[in-house]
Amino acid sequence: MLCFNLQSYLPVLIMGSLYLSGSRCILRQVFFGLPSMLQRPYSLDVSAQLLRTRAFIDGRWVSAASTFPVLDPATGEEIAKVSDCGTMEAQDAVNAAYKAFHLWKNHTAKERSILLRKWFELINQHKEDLAKLITAECGKPMKESIGEMTYSASFLEWFSEEARRVYGDIVAPSAKDRKILLLKQPVGVASIITPWNFPSAMITRKVGAALAVGCTVVVKPAENTPLSALALAELSVQAGIPPGVFNVVPCSREKTLAVGELLCTDPLVAKISFTGSTATGKILLRHAAGTVKRVSMELGGHAPFIVFDSADVDKAVAGAMVSKFRNSGQTCVCSNRFLVQSGIHDAFMEKLAKAMDAELKLGHGSEPATTQGPLINTRAVEKVENQIADAVAQGAVIVRGGKRLEGSFMQPTLLSNVNTDMQCMREETFGPLIPLVKFNTEQEALAIANASPVGLAGYFYSRDISQIWRVTEQMEVGMVGVNEGLISTTETSFGGIKQSGMGREGSKYGIDEYLEIKYMCLGGLSL
Repeated sequence: MLCFNLQSYLPVLIMGSLYLSGSRCILRQVFFGLPSMLQRPYSLDVSAQLLRTRAFIDGRWVSAASTFPVLDPATGEEIAKVSDCGTMEAQDAVNAAYKAFHLWKNHTAKERSILLRKWFELINQHKEDLAKLITAECGKPMKESIGEMTYSASFLEWFSEEARRVYGDIVAPSAKDRKILLLKQPVGVASIITPWNFPSAMITRKVGAALAVGCTVVVKPAENTPLSALALAELSVQAGIPPGVFNVVPCSREKTLAVGELLCTDPLVAKISFTGSTATGKILLRHAAGTVKRVSMELGGHAPFIVFDSADVDKAVAGAMVSKFRNSGQTCVCSNRFLVQSGIHDAFMEKLAKAMDAELKLGHGSEPATTQGPLINTRAVEKVENQIADAVAQGAVIVRGGKRLEGSFMQPTLLSNVNTDMQCMREETFGPLIPLVKFNTEQEALAIANASPVGLAGYFYSRDISQIWRVTEQMEVGMVGVNEGLISTTETSFGGIKQSGMGREGSKYGIDEYLEIKYMCLGGLSL
């Protein structure tokens, strides 16, 4: 059980009072001059079996020589100490996965499907506790954490079904005395390196596909959010996933480079799947090149959000709110560059500002009224703060917000009079900042939208069907939301183009990332 330490919490309070109630701390507080959050205890009250703090290797819970702290990003309070794995533990995990692969790949597709389905059902049974872990270590509001757990579970359900639909081909031969078959086989051990912003879903989206086809995995979760990964490991045991098939090696920021390098260079690893920044992705690609490993990567985004004169302004505002402010703007597909056509620019800005006033509530993610939690750490806040300062110095106007608050909190911010030379238009923000750029023509908007080295997601609002087709085809991104600000779903392919990565996750295509195609020529057949 976790309760706040008042001394460490004071910096993020404007005013507050503390009451002791048994083993819990109850805080009445006013955050940053905003309306008071609901007065109730906050505690990390989850099932003890799900609060795991040791590495999970070859079906066993393993202690490392040292530990590192996991912190609540809202308060800086320590949640737990987790085993700080190094290259020795990572190597043990790779060896275990390699040994298990030769058994797991020989399970029938139906057997693997049944086990994945059990895992899916257990996640659903423990959804609330798993969501509490996400909120505690990641900071997102509980409503969003519950949503993430539903999303996480859906990938295990989806790939449990896809496991039985991995079909090869029989190809018509050019010679009469032979048959040609194309077989699909698992690639082998996969290193899974995941980010902190979706600490559960980014694991199940990758691991579900890998395990479905017979691969085994070693997961390295982000140093900020290892508890979610370890809880999934516990449920994998309960589901009956064999030892060595699913391994988790948490480590601190200091050991991440060495552990990551081992997971990307070890000759027993056949595949790397990474979600994170483009800069880190390039490093991992160089590591993978030495042994020519299979690689799939979902890297940084810088999504444009275009509102044309033909749009339904109210729907565009609603789409902007959900696209930008989910997880306080800390998603790879959240909108970063807002381009609004001159005919409706002022109306859109006015309605968006009112929506921000009415709908956004800042606070700890455990409070039911909270819609905006903290950013993951102070470095993230500094990045947003610097982008705002740069924009204002070049003439941008702060319409709403604009202030850095104590700790890891940042006011949701709306800027007008933004131009394309500003830092916020050139770099991904990963925070609650909306910069508005006014444009005049469709061609101008597309030129701005496509003037980026990355291309993960893009959004636009229009009621002109011809324009919808034109813009969709011309946007240089892997995913397009048309009159919709929330596009992620299990059944569709997720991934980008340009420097936003390679490969696809989810959908029927996600499973292909973990398969090799083997050509079999059966000759010498009598006619």
